[in-house]
Amino acid sequence: MINSATATSTGPESDPLPVVFERDGKVFANSRDVSAFFGKRNADVNRAIRDLIADLPPEHAQRNFAPNEIKDLTGPSVSDYDMTRDGFTLLAMGFTGSKALTFKLRYIDQFNAMESALKSRAAGFAIPGTLSEALRLAADQADTIEKQKLQIEAAKPVVDAFDRIANADGTMCPTDAAKALQVRPKVLFDFMRANKWTYCRPGKPGDIGYQDKIQNGYLVHKVTTVQRPDGSDKTTERVHVTPKGLARLAMMVPGAKGINGNHPGGGLQ
Repeated sequence: MINSATATSTGPESDPLPVVFERDGKVFANSRDVSAFFGKRNADVNRAIRDLIADLPPEHAQRNFAPNEIKDLTGPSVSDYDMTRDGFTLLAMGFTGSKALTFKLRYIDQFNAMESALKSRAAGFAIPGTLSEALRLAADQADTIEKQKLQIEAAKPVVDAFDRIANADGTMCPTDAAKALQVRPKVLFDFMRANKWTYCRPGKPGDIGYQDKIQNGYLVHKVTTVQRPDGSDKTTERVHVTPKGLARLAMMVPGAKGINGNHPGGGLQ
């Protein structure tokens, strides 16, 4: 069995590598390791996973997230979750910011490395037996690392653009959310209304978010006061999309682009 990847880098900062492990020929990450790597509380990450499980079709949830239970004086409880690459990708879409993007790419690279090791083992891969073979392997690994660095640099402008259009609290209006997802605003508005994210109140301007989407942390309502030309005040309420909601929409809206410019949209409901 291939053990968990727990080695640390030899660079000046000695950054730890993301931890993944192999079980029954498949690669997994554990929510405790993910929490530690991203600097988050395990309880918060577990809560985010529970929200995902509640939203996903049962077969997707069972395939990508496995709870680990413990028993104490209060009875059984879930201490953490093992997750597949797809499960990690769904979870990590809720982590925003340029630093989070770098960490996500490093975790995905670690999944790739472990899966490559499993394939090599299955194909009868042999440890380098000569100096020239070892040097060739080292050169290949150096080339892979350089490509990873270029991917991170290429993705930074996308993250910076997201940060510019987001409010201080990270939320954004649906029009700006459409820009982040690289779809036309009408496409996003129509999708949100058709899939019970928002609805239009008869005789009143603006959309309102469905309560379950607000409770799940996908949407919030912003109340602002503007001054009319006659000097009187007018209070307006507008629905905004949270970072968690944006990550969810990126997986659902047809044609939406993810943080790396690919098209994950249209798969999950």
